[in-house]
Amino acid sequence: MAVLIDTPVWPWRGRLWSHLVSDADYEELHAFVAAELDIPRRAFQGDHYDVPEELYARAVAAGAEPVGCRELLQRLLAAGLRVRKVRTAR
Repeated sequence: MAVLIDTPVWPWRGRLWSHLVSDADYEELHAFVAAELDIPRRAFQGDHYDVPEELYARAVAAGAEPVGCRELLQRLLAAGLRVRKVRTAR
């Protein structure tokens, strides 16, 4: 059971971002974010939080396990916590 964070390589609005997930349950993730990163709960995106690169070191120092993006996804899938986007026909 761990909170996982991938490397901040995802660009959006002129910044680089990481994904922060739990491989145990969402409550573990929400508690970690509230206690350590001060990111509002409304920023939760179904199965993860986006974390700006300036908070990456703080998340790791607080106990988030740094992993690659593929490992993060594999562990999220293995835990059954991955929320897939619903695609609609155009």
